[in-house]
Amino acid sequence: MPEKNELKKFKYLAVDINRKKSAGFMLAKNKDDLKHLLLKANLYLVSCKVVSDNVINFFSTSTTIKTAEITTFCREFSIMINSGMTIVDSLELLKEQPYSSLFKRILTTVHNDVRSGLLLSEAFGKYNKIFPEMFISMVYVAELSGSLDVTLIELASYYERNYKIERKAKNALIYPTLLSVLTVGVIILLMVAIVPTFKSTLEKLDVEMPPITKTIISISDFVVTNYAYLLLGLLVAILIIYLLFRIEKVKYLWDAFKATAPLISKVTSSLVCASFTRGFSALISGGVDVVKSLEIMRNIIKNRYYKQKYDLAYKEVIMGSSISAAFAKYKVFPKILTQIIATGENSGSLDTVLAKSTSYFDENIETALLRMTTLIEPLIICIMGVIIAIVILAVFSPLLSIMNTL
Repeated sequence: MPEKNELKKFKYLAVDINRKKSAGFMLAKNKDDLKHLLLKANLYLVSCKVVSDNVINFFSTSTTIKTAEITTFCREFSIMINSGMTIVDSLELLKEQPYSSLFKRILTTVHNDVRSGLLLSEAFGKYNKIFPEMFISMVYVAELSGSLDVTLIELASYYERNYKIERKAKNALIYPTLLSVLTVGVIILLMVAIVPTFKSTLEKLDVEMPPITKTIISISDFVVTNYAYLLLGLLVAILIIYLLFRIEKVKYLWDAFKATAPLISKVTSSLVCASFTRGFSALISGGVDVVKSLEIMRNIIKNRYYKQKYDLAYKEVIMGSSISAAFAKYKVFPKILTQIIATGENSGSLDTVLAKSTSYFDENIETALLRMTTLIEPLIICIMGVIIAIVILAVFSPLLSIMNTL
């Protein structure tokens, strides 16, 4: 495998030929590399310093490449290679395509490195914090086997399908989220605008108010009087939650909740299984050995709850256990996937069996998402209906009492 170097984030101050100052952030390997990149933009470095990761997260532009860009790049690169163009000529054209500025800078550097004699995988390996390890490993194996065009198509298909599945999962949660926001909005409107109006009316009528009405009015008075503190408290709560989710233990507990909670565990399980089968089969069919493929897949499994069990199983495989036996021992995946892996191991066609099973888990994701949203949406509507009904009952019950008396 090619040696991997890391990019650093520099905050720089530069001037152009007219001595006009320009400041900003840029990824580079070192100070000399930064000077070289700035010279291409007709800028001359005055000063620079490496920015820490925390500063990058809060104040800098993105240091990642979108999956859609990698997919497009792989497809276009494959077409060029398949048509007979050299890697250097292909990169020469690709770096001028309408990618993001970050991707263009990387392709420019990769093109220069390849032209100077580096392997393509070595050139991309310098950006291992940006490009997935799976991408770099498969390109490396493809270069050795002379099947770069085929491997690039496989990578494009892999990233494209993964992107569609993840987007579908996110889109499925949009409507329940909107309903939840609407529910909160309606409650705030009732407490801030509607209830105070009826309170004034009831006070003028001088009627005895039932306990539920007094409770709702008290809540409304508290919200109206302390809205500034409540808003501040909400912002503080959001900040606390954000900081908590930067703690690894909290991230693990959240992933464990998603993996075991009744409504969403099926979705989480199907997403992990589909990602594993698609990625693992692509790596094996691309020529990467099984143990190395398992190591790479560890970084692709995003759920920490599954990753913890996966690591234990991976150690068993290294010690000589079969994949299916190790996965079954630690219950990494559902039984059906473990059985599929066992079938593939016994038949010697693990990559083919896993590739065929991917569609099954994709269908499971869609079914689980539909079931989850079908259950969540009525639940949110019922909660909203009950809250509104309680407020309306509290507001109108004194008026109905007056009408009955009259």
